[in-house]
Amino acid sequence: MKDIMNLTKKIAFGVSVGFLSNFSFGQTLQEGINSADSHKYAQARKVFTEMVAKSATADNYFYLGNSYLTQFEPNFEKAQEDFDKGLAIDKKSNLNKIGLASVKLGKGNKTAIPEIQSIVKDSKEKDAEVLYRAAEAITMFGGAANADLAIDYLNKAVERSAKNGTPAHYYYTLGDAYRLKLTNSPQVAGSAMTAYEKALPSAKNKASVFTRIGTLWMQAQQWKPAKENIDKAIASDPTYAPAYKAKAGYEIKYQQNALATQDLINYAKYADEDPDTQLEISKLFFTNEDYGNSKMYLDKVFDKVEDPIKYKLRAYLLYADGDYADARTSMDSFLAKAEKSRVQAADQGLQGLIAAGLAQNETDPVKKASLKTEALQKIAIAKAAKDDTMKWDEELVKIKGGGGVNQASVDAGTTSPEIEALKKQVAAKPQDTDALFKLANAYQEVKNWDGAIHSWQKMSGLLPNWAPAYYSQGYSQQQAGNNELAKIAYEKYIATVKTEEVESSKEVLSYAYFAVAYLDKDSNPAKAKDYASKSVMLNPSYEDAVKLNNDLNK
Repeated sequence: MKDIMNLTKKIAFGVSVGFLSNFSFGQTLQEGINSADSHKYAQARKVFTEMVAKSATADNYFYLGNSYLTQFEPNFEKAQEDFDKGLAIDKKSNLNKIGLASVKLGKGNKTAIPEIQSIVKDSKEKDAEVLYRAAEAITMFGGAANADLAIDYLNKAVERSAKNGTPAHYYYTLGDAYRLKLTNSPQVAGSAMTAYEKALPSAKNKASVFTRIGTLWMQAQQWKPAKENIDKAIASDPTYAPAYKAKAGYEIKYQQNALATQDLINYAKYADEDPDTQLEISKLFFTNEDYGNSKMYLDKVFDKVEDPIKYKLRAYLLYADGDYADARTSMDSFLAKAEKSRVQAADQGLQGLIAAGLAQNETDPVKKASLKTEALQKIAIAKAAKDDTMKWDEELVKIKGGGGVNQASVDAGTTSPEIEALKKQVAAKPQDTDALFKLANAYQEVKNWDGAIHSWQKMSGLLPNWAPAYYSQGYSQQQAGNNELAKIAYEKYIATVKTEEVESSKEVLSYAYFAVAYLDKDSNPAKAKDYASKSVMLNPSYEDAVKLNNDLNK
């Protein structure tokens, strides 16, 4: 599943430091910066709050306010509150003026760009920190169209700071700004890499820079150097949370879901308990199709976070669990509370799927027809936008077949002492594929097909390249009477069997081809003929396939 939450709106990882003459004070500020860069936002805000308590200067209010902008989902209201306090102390504070313009820009108001330019002009471009903060705001919220302006300011900030030693974050934010250009140009990528490499010698935490280098290689789809640099980051600082997040992204790309889950667990371990961070962790688990962990982290902080995206995430989880009515309520809450700029085509698609789900049990013919029309219209919006957040047609097939399997339907089926013991084992260690394999087979033995389907689906999530799990899903779906879903699973099995495994898998492959051919013989005879022929070629002694092949070719 694609990253539905638009998780990386900005490349920059954290806040930065100004030039302070008081060493101990500067050291305290650096602690806050390091905490934010490590995704320990609660800890960072604690440091900045203590700085304000000790000395309520305009600059200190800026750093506190800015920490709310650099978190995953900016809290514009709290940021503005601190910037206003800073300006109340010093109405000429350029940093807090930039802060207020950043809030405006973050909310989508592009008139903030000329405001930032005016503030920089008034400073006569002499203050490196003002230049840096202007560039940071543009890098976070200005989009690709303003990347060159951010790069210009950062180069000037580097030049102005050279005499006293340019801070590492000036260089790595310059690298981030180059990446903002959203181009595959080798020259732009090379400029970003050069900026990161310049940050390495002076960086207090080299893991921060190695992680950026690794994700730059990922952006270029150069996976070997990407992995090497992320590994360097973890070796440099095993507690640096963003490195694990980047590594999980690498593993999700390669469909190594079990490894990704472990790295997300490490990310959660080394990031802090800040509710917004926990919400981000929930999103990441959802992206990895680990719905159990996603729900666990969301439930922990749902009442503690203000970000309306929590309603969208809950809507997706409720939809996955087949609870269409509550999913619609949550999605309506998101749409009512979120800025319009945050509503994506996928949100329309999800609304369409929810409507399709509601239509299944609607008894009023007029309401049923209306829901079906809504479903088709809104899913069409997602498909027209080429959004691949979800497999829209496949999800519709699931709904028409009675909806996706959920834990409630599994628990309503037959059980056994073996199943109950294995359920506890899997609950204690969700990544234990051996126990999950045994659980799936135990469900099959008692003909609890929903339980088998649910377990095999989890197995595919953990081991997406292990073909037998898809075959077993197909068999279980077929036994449950879900023929369309069975076909999808068998097709996935056929596509996943590796070339070197074909010889040893001939008999099972033959049945998979036969099953699809049999299920398609009336609706798609041309495909059925092709698949029946392949089934016979793989296993000439398979009588059912031979008969079907002969019947189709009469």
